[in-house]
Amino acid sequence: MKDIKKVFSDRRSINYFDKSKKIDDKILKDIMNMAVLAPSSFNLQPWEVIVVKSDHAKKKLYEEACNQKKVLDASANLVIVGNTIGYKRDNIMYDEKIKNGLPEETAEKIIETSENDLYPTQEKKVAFAVRNSSLLAMSIMYAAKYYDVDTHPMIGFNEEKVKELFDIQKHKTVTMIISIGYHDDSKEIKPRERRLQYDEIVKEY
Repeated sequence: MKDIKKVFSDRRSINYFDKSKKIDDKILKDIMNMAVLAPSSFNLQPWEVIVVKSDHAKKKLYEEACNQKKVLDASANLVIVGNTIGYKRDNIMYDEKIKNGLPEETAEKIIETSENDLYPTQEKKVAFAVRNSSLLAMSIMYAAKYYDVDTHPMIGFNEEKVKELFDIQKHKTVTMIISIGYHDDSKEIKPRERRLQYDEIVKEY
C-alpha cells in the first residue's frame, strides 16, 4: 500500500502527456470509484463526470479549452460537472437514505432548508455545485496518483461551449477539466514551487 504522504508529494500538475500511453479502462474506473469517497453536502454527491477520450471529442474540447495541447495529448479528459439543484428530491441519494432509515420528512426538511436558507440565490446554488464537485476533483487527482497516473486540472475553457458540446443541462455547471494520462518522460518537470506554510496562511482565534 502506498504511503499517503508520498501520494501527496508526488502529485504534480503535468503539462506534457505521452500520447502513446493510454490509461486502461479498469484503472480509470478504479480511480473514479476511489475518488467518490470524497465528502459532499448531506452526502448528496451532486456531481457527474464526462470522460472525453476519442480523438474527435478531444479535438472539439481542445478548441474550447484555450487550445491547450495537453487536452489532445492526454489519454482522456474529465469534465467535472456540478449540479446546482442537486439537493432536490430527484437526487437518487434520497432513496438510498430513506432505504437506510432516514424518515421522508427529514429528507423534505433537508430540501426545504437547502432551498430557503442555504442556497436561496443562483450565486449560492452555483457555489454549492462548485464546492462539492471540487472535492471530487481533488479526490480524483490524488486517487490517480495512487495508481501512478498523472493529471492536470484546468479552468481555462469556454463553459457555455463545453456545455453545448456534451449536452450538459442548464442547471449544471462545469467546475473544471482534468487531463489524465501519463507524463511524457522526455519533458522535464520543473521543481515544485514553495508552498505557503502554516504560519503564513493560518489565523488562530
